[in-house]
Formats: sequence, C-alpha cells, structure tokens
Amino acid sequence: MPLGQGGAAATDPWRPSPTELERRAYRRARTTRSAFVSAASTVVVGALAVWLVTRSEGWPRVQETFFSWDKAVDSFPAVLKGIWLNIRIMVICGIAIAVIGMALAIMRTLRGAIFFPLRLFATAYVDLFRGLPLLLVIYLLGFGVPALRLPSVPSSLALWGGVAITLSYSAYVAEVFRAGIESVHPSQRAASRALGLSHGQTLRHVVVPQAVRRVMPPLMNDLVSLQKDSGLIAVLGVVDAIRAAQIESATDFNYTPYVVAGFLFICLTIPMARFTDHVAKKQGWHGSGGTL
Repeated sequence: MPLGQGGAAATDPWRPSPTELERRAYRRARTTRSAFVSAASTVVVGALAVWLVTRSEGWPRVQETFFSWDKAVDSFPAVLKGIWLNIRIMVICGIAIAVIGMALAIMRTLRGAIFFPLRLFATAYVDLFRGLPLLLVIYLLGFGVPALRLPSVPSSLALWGGVAITLSYSAYVAEVFRAGIESVHPSQRAASRALGLSHGQTLRHVVVPQAVRRVMPPLMNDLVSLQKDSGLIAVLGVVDAIRAAQIESATDFNYTPYVVAGFLFICLTIPMARFTDHVAKKQGWHGSGGTL
C-alpha cells in the first residue's frame, strides 16, 4: 500500500458494519415496542380502575367527602403551612440522626476490653430503640418529659417529638453505618496502620468514607421514611400538615384536607425516591429484578 494511502487509511474514521447497524436498528425497534406496550397497558389498567371506581354506588358520596375541590382550595394554605414544619423537623432530625448514628456505629465496632462500656451502651441503645415502636416513644417523651416540669427544660411538644424521632431512627441508622464499616476489608485497616496512621486516623480517612459511600442508598431510603414519619408528631397536638388537615376537617367532617396533606407528602417523597434510585444505580446497585 502506498504511504499516502496508508496515511489516509489511518485517519479514516471508523464506521459500523452493516451487521452492527442492523443490531442497533433491532434494539431500537424492541425499545420502541416495549415502551408502546408498557404505555398501552398502563392506560388500559388505569382506565379500567377509574371506570370501576366511578361506577360504584358510593362514588358520589366518596367524591364529595374526600375529593371536594372547593374544600381542597380552602384548606390548602393551612396544610401547606403545616408541612413546612414537617420539612424543618426532617432536616434537623436528619442531621442529628446522622451524627448520633455514626457515633453509635463506631462505638459498636471498637475493639479491645477497654472499650467494652462503649460497646455495651451502643448495643443497649440500638436494642432498646429498635424494639420500641416509634409512636410509643413519641408519646412517652412528648407527654412525659413536659409533665415533669424540670427547671430549664423546654416543654415544646414539637421539640420532644423531634427528639423521639431522632432517638428511634438513630438506632436503625447506626446499624446501617455499622454494616458499611464492617464491609470494608480488614486489609484496608492493616495498610493504613502500616503507613503510620493511628486508629482514629484510619477510621476518619480510610474506613468511614468508604463505608458512607457504600451505604448511601439505604441511608437515603431512611431519609424518605423519616420525611413521612415526621407526620407522627401530630399525635402530640403539634400543628403540622396532618394536624392542620384534622383541624380543617373538623368543621364539616369533610376529609379532603387529608387528601391534600397526602398529596403534599407525595410531592416531597417521589423526587427523593427517584434521586435515591439514581444514586443507587450510579453506585452499581442495579438489583436482581426487572426494570420499569
């Protein structure tokens, strides 16, 4: 081959073969067909469900009681103001839960007889608050602590409801962190110690960053659950979204405000859930099931 032709051949851009083009066209056709079938089946099932519900005998009464547009518009400002409290509780409690959960996880992974009291405390804490129902903890702290009338102790129901949520969730998050810490191979610790790092430096710079990255998807799932469970403080009388909906419904026994509150919670939860899926897929958590 002449040199000029060889140089031209070397710079000639790569082009897919006819077989590769056929494969790409086949995959595109399969993807389009799957999307069409999925959309059609979803429309059919949704239309059938709507037809069955709207044709039922009690639908007019249910529509008036749960899906009144006028009642939804009237109650929306109060419920929206209440859900702002839920968001603040979720953010503040989420930060506190992450700190306490990490501290408990580190306590449970410490080795040596001298750290036995810390391991015992962390284990007892996790066992206690994982065993107690969250609603019971909210009742005990929300009504019990203010009733003691201790000096210099705040009696805010929202505060103690948030403390109860923090205590309960910290026990679960601690186990998630502990699983991440123990999933780091022991050779990582050995290599760090061989480089002259202390035990604390090894945890801070080597073990904990890897552990947090590995357990990020389950941690974000816990955050989604926390966002929903923040509504449990309504049992204390705190005016959050659920309590505001209850107040609005008490005037005429129309339960549309509860639907409004549920809609606002869903608007918060779905983006967080999709972001959790994005992070999980980015880290290789594809799962073993089928895809949507």
